[in-house]
Amino acid sequence: MAKKDYYEVLGIGKNASTAEIKKAYRKKAIQYHPDKNPDDKEAEAKFKEAAEAYEVLSDDNKKSRYDQFGHQAFEGSGGFGGGGMNMDDIFSQFGDVFGGAFGGGGFSGFSGGGGQRRVKGSNLRIRVKLTLEEIANGVEKKIKVKRKVQAEGTTYRTCSTCNGSGQVTRITNTILGRMQTASPCNTCGGVGQMIDKKAANADSQGLKIQEETIPVKIPAGVVDGMQLKVSGKGNEAPGNGISGDLLVAIEEETHATLQREGDNLHYDLYVSLPDAVLGTSKEIDTVTGKVRIKIEAGVQSGKILRLRGKGIPSINGYGKGDLLVHVNVWTPKTLNKEQKTFFENMRDNEHFMPKPENSDKSFFEKVKDMFS
Repeated sequence: MAKKDYYEVLGIGKNASTAEIKKAYRKKAIQYHPDKNPDDKEAEAKFKEAAEAYEVLSDDNKKSRYDQFGHQAFEGSGGFGGGGMNMDDIFSQFGDVFGGAFGGGGFSGFSGGGGQRRVKGSNLRIRVKLTLEEIANGVEKKIKVKRKVQAEGTTYRTCSTCNGSGQVTRITNTILGRMQTASPCNTCGGVGQMIDKKAANADSQGLKIQEETIPVKIPAGVVDGMQLKVSGKGNEAPGNGISGDLLVAIEEETHATLQREGDNLHYDLYVSLPDAVLGTSKEIDTVTGKVRIKIEAGVQSGKILRLRGKGIPSINGYGKGDLLVHVNVWTPKTLNKEQKTFFENMRDNEHFMPKPENSDKSFFEKVKDMFS
C-alpha cells in the first residue's frame, strides 16, 4: 500500500510554517492519541502516521529531501520510511508537543506501564563514501561502529524519588491559582531507573563501548549529502530505555571519467581529426561497464550523443537518467612538414569549408537539449 503524502496526513500545504506544522501535528496526535482511543488499531495507525509525517516535515533537512524526492528519499534507511517507529520513539522525541494535554506530559498505558518514562540513547553519525557504480546499482555496506551497550551483569531498579516516571511534579500556589509543573528527576537524571548492581567494565550509567558490524542497505540513486537512518543502532540507553539511531551520511566519490548532474551522466570523448572525418567506433565507460559506440563520418566537435537509460536511477522511482557523450575533435598542435603541406593544400578545398546545416545546432541549442 502506497504511503500517503505527509502534507495530506497533517492537513497542511507545502508552504506551511514550522509553527503551523507543529500545530497541525498536535491536533492530529491529540485526536488519535491511544489514551483517547483505547484498543483502537486504526487510531493507533493514524497516530503513528501523523508522528512519521511530523518527524520529516519538522526537520528542515529531511523536509527538503522529501520535497525533492518524496518517500523514496528515506527508503532503505531503516527509519520511519521502513515502518520501524513505535510509541517509545514518538513519546521520547515529540512528547513536548503535547504539552499538558495528557496529564502534564506523562503517558500511561504504554510499554513499561504506570507512566514509566523510557529515555532514548544518543544517535551516532558516520560518513560512507560511495562510487558512482555503487550509487547506480545500490549496495549493502557493512559498517563498523563503536556504540554504547548495556554491560552484561549490570542491573537497575526503579527510582524511588520519581517512581520510574523520570520527572517530578510540583504544585505551586500562585495568584492565578494552583500551578502544576514537571521537571526531570534530579536523583536519576530523568531516566526513571538507577543502577542496582554495576558490572566491573561499565561506566556510571551501566554502559560499555562495543564494536559492532552493522549492514546498511543503500538504495540506488542516493545523492551526495543525503542522510539515511538505521533505527536502534545508535547508543543504547541505561535501564529500560530505547536505543538511539545510526545516521549514515552519503559522500559521493569523484569518478575518473564520468561526471554526474542529477540523474544524468556526462562523458567527454576525444577523437582525432582523421577519426572525425572518416568515422570510427570508441569504447567508453558507463556505470554498468564499458560499451562501444559508433562515431559517424563527418562528426562535428561539440556534438552530444545521448545514451538513454545509461545514467543514474531516480531515487524517486521515475526511471533512469541518460549518459550524454560530448564529442571533442582533437586538433593537433604540431605537424611535420608533410602533414603541414597536406593541410595547406586543403585550406581552400571546398570540402574543408565550414557549411553548417540546419541540423547542426548551436551551442545554446545543445545546452537546451541537454536539459529537455
